[in-house]
Parts: sequence; structure tokens; C-alpha cells
Amino acid sequence: MAKFGKRTRAAREAFAGKDMVSLEDAVALVKANAKAKFDETLEIAMNLGVDPRHADQMVRGVVTLPNGTGKTVRVAVFARGPKADEATAAGADIVGAEDLMEAIQAGKIDFDRCIATPDMMPLVGRLGKILGPRNLMPNPKVGTVTMDVAGAVGNAKGGEVQFKVEKAGVIHAGVGKASFDAAQLAENIRAFVDAVTRARPAGAKGTYVKKVSLSSSMGPGVAVDLASTAAK
Repeated sequence: MAKFGKRTRAAREAFAGKDMVSLEDAVALVKANAKAKFDETLEIAMNLGVDPRHADQMVRGVVTLPNGTGKTVRVAVFARGPKADEATAAGADIVGAEDLMEAIQAGKIDFDRCIATPDMMPLVGRLGKILGPRNLMPNPKVGTVTMDVAGAVGNAKGGEVQFKVEKAGVIHAGVGKASFDAAQLAENIRAFVDAVTRARPAGAKGTYVKKVSLSSSMGPGVAVDLASTAAK
């Protein structure tokens, strides 16, 4: 515990007085202070000028990070017959129908992404109260309700990140690992910010992106100059 306290204090001292720094400087600062015993995830937080309680201000989408996430993504697929075989061949970790539904109802959720063929949605719909709060409910808007299950599995395992604004108007996501080089992280972050910017809803008024900050799993955050996050 003492070591953790010293590390946290050192990180906070390193971050003190730094605000609205360039993306490159923010990445370098966060990487240099990601000193946990595991490979920390670099996390982005975007404060948006929206109220997601209104349907026309909901922000939701998906982006494929050019350098991947560095995370092993476990994928579950609801499918039958040839589509189930296709999902298995594509590398899905769990494939099923009623049996998968029953496992989820019993509290066994051993996956990070859930995909379904359209014909399975009446079955999957029964799991809305379980999967919805975990942001695991298949949705055609982000490509997780599809007949192309092989493509969806490949995307999920290849660096695709889903995003959805929370009640407070904030979007959080992991954009890579501290072990990535700085250029890879900056490229991933710019791709993510660009995707969220392009997902601006019709009902958003005034300033859409209010603040962008970057942190590591165990470290403090630093505010990033928004202009520096623009795609190059």
C-alpha cells in the first residue's frame, strides 16, 4: 500500500500545473507515469455538450482503432446452424442460442462483446435488463446485429471500440496500452476523437466537445488541448 501511495503522489506531482497540453505531451506524460505492475490501459474521457436523456442528443457509435486496443476481447455470438459454425470458425469464444441465454440469465457473462444474427433478437431481447446496463446488448447501429457474424467477430477482436455517452454527458474508452509507442497511441486517440466528433447528434447545441482528458488505469488525468487531437 505504501508503494502505491508513493507512486500516486509522484504521478500527481508530475501532473501538477499541467493543463491543456498537446496530445503528444499528454501521451508522453501518462506513459511515463504508468508504473503499475501490469500493462496499464490508456483511457480517454470526453465531456460532451449533450443531454443523453433526450433521444436526439444520444451519442453512440463504433470505431476501429488503427493500432488495436492491446486487449484480448472475448466474443459471444447468438446464432444457429451455418451462422453458428461461421462464428466459431471466425474465432468467437462462445456461440449458442437458448443455452447461451440461460447461461447469461444464471449470471455467467464471460464475454466483452455480444453479437447476434437478426433472427435471434426475439431471444436476445429477453436479456435486455441484464445486457443493457453492461453495454453488451447487440445493436444494428454498431454492427453487432448482423448476418455477417464472421466480419463482426473479426472487427471485435481486431481493435474495434464501441462508445456510448453516459448520463453526465461523458464518453469513456480505452485507447491502447502503456506499452504502445507514443505515435501509435496518438494515432488511436485521434481516430477515436474523430469518430465521436462525427457522431454529433442533431439535437446537440453550442459547444459539442467541451473537454478531452487522458489517464492511465491507475494514474491521474491530464486535460488535452482539443485542437491538437485533430486528425493529421
